[in-house]
Amino acid sequence: MHFPRFRSFAALTLLVASLFCSCSSGSPSGQLEAVTKTAALPVLIPGMPPYPDPSDVYSAGRPGLFSDTVKGMPSRVYVPCNVANKVMVIDPATYKVIDEFPVEREPQHVTPSYDLKTLYVGNDQGNTLTVIDPMTGKKTDTLKIEDPYNLYFTPDGKYAIVVAERLRRLDFRDPKTMKLIEQVKAPCRGVDHMDFSMDGRYALATCEFSGEMLKVDTVNRKVIGKLSLPNGGMPQDVKISPDGKTFYVADMENDGMYVIDGDKFVVTGFMATGKGCHGLYTSRDSKLLYISNRNEGSVSVMEFATRKLVAKWQIPGGGSPDMGGVSADGKVLWLSGRYHKEVYAISTTDGNLLARIPVARGPHGMCVWPQPGRYSIGHTGILR
Repeated sequence: MHFPRFRSFAALTLLVASLFCSCSSGSPSGQLEAVTKTAALPVLIPGMPPYPDPSDVYSAGRPGLFSDTVKGMPSRVYVPCNVANKVMVIDPATYKVIDEFPVEREPQHVTPSYDLKTLYVGNDQGNTLTVIDPMTGKKTDTLKIEDPYNLYFTPDGKYAIVVAERLRRLDFRDPKTMKLIEQVKAPCRGVDHMDFSMDGRYALATCEFSGEMLKVDTVNRKVIGKLSLPNGGMPQDVKISPDGKTFYVADMENDGMYVIDGDKFVVTGFMATGKGCHGLYTSRDSKLLYISNRNEGSVSVMEFATRKLVAKWQIPGGGSPDMGGVSADGKVLWLSGRYHKEVYAISTTDGNLLARIPVARGPHGMCVWPQPGRYSIGHTGILR
C-alpha cells in the first residue's frame, strides 16, 4: 500500500483522525489501534528506503539479510593503521593477516559506500580516499579529497558527507563521483562522528575537542543547532537507539555515555561505562549496545530496553579497544587495539577473547565486511 508523504506529523495526524471519524461508529477497536500506530511512525525523507520493521532502525541488519550487491564478496576485516600508513586485511575464519597495502598519510576509517559496491579508506593527512574493490580486497584508485577524517552518507543516498575534522567542515559531495556540492562550516572543534535520525532529516555530530554536539539538517545541508555537553569532555562515537528516540554519545574524558533526545536536542542523562568510553556498536538483534572503553581495556554491554549495563568484558592482559564492528552473524565483536598494535575478536555470547591479532602501528576505524543490510550510512560500516 502506498501512503503519501506529509510535511509534518501534525498533518499526518489530522488526516488519520479525519479518516477514522468518517468510519462507522461500529468500527472494531483494532482499527483504531492500527491507525494510532501508523500515525506514530516517522515520515521518512523522500528516497529513503523504509525499514523492514518501521519501529526498528536496525531491522535490516539481521543475520543472513544480505543485499544482492555483496553476494560473492569474501569475508574480510580491513584494518587502517594510521601510524604505519597502510591497510591490513584479516581473514576472520582463520584470524590471520592475509594481505596489506600502503595508503596515503593517516588512514583513519574504512567506510562502505552507500550502494555497498566500494570501500573507501579516509587518509586524513594525505587528503585522499583510497578506493578498495571488496570483491577482490585490492585497492583500485586514489581520489583527491580534502581532510577525509570520516565519511558518511545521508539515508536517502543523495549525499556523501566528508567529515573534515581539521578544517572544521562538513563537505556534502556526490556519493558516486565525490564531486563537491557544498561546504558547510562546523562551528566547533574536532567534529568527527555522526549518526542520523530515524526519519533521516537530521544528524547529530560530535565535536571532540570542544565538548559539543552539532545538529545538522541533512535535507537543506546546514547546521541548525549546537549543544554544549554539561560536563564538557571529549565526545566520540554516537549511535541512535533502535526505536529512534534516543542518541547515545560516547565520552572518552567523562568515561561514559551522554543520553540525548535528538528531536528536542537536549541531554537527558549520563551513564558511566568505563575509562575512555569510545566506540558504540549494536547487536544484530537490536537488543544490546557494545561499548568499547579504550583506556581500561574493556567492553561494556548495555540493554536497550532497560537502559542498564548488563555485562562488562575485560580483555585479558589489558588493551585499547577502539573502533570496529560486529560480524555478519552477530557472534563476534571486532575492535582495533589502538595503542597496542593489535586487533581483538571478542565473543558476543560470553565476552571471551577469541583472538588477538598483531597488526601494524595505530589500528583505528576498521571495517568488517560484508554485512547484512541494504545501504550504508558510513563510518566503519553502519548499515540499515
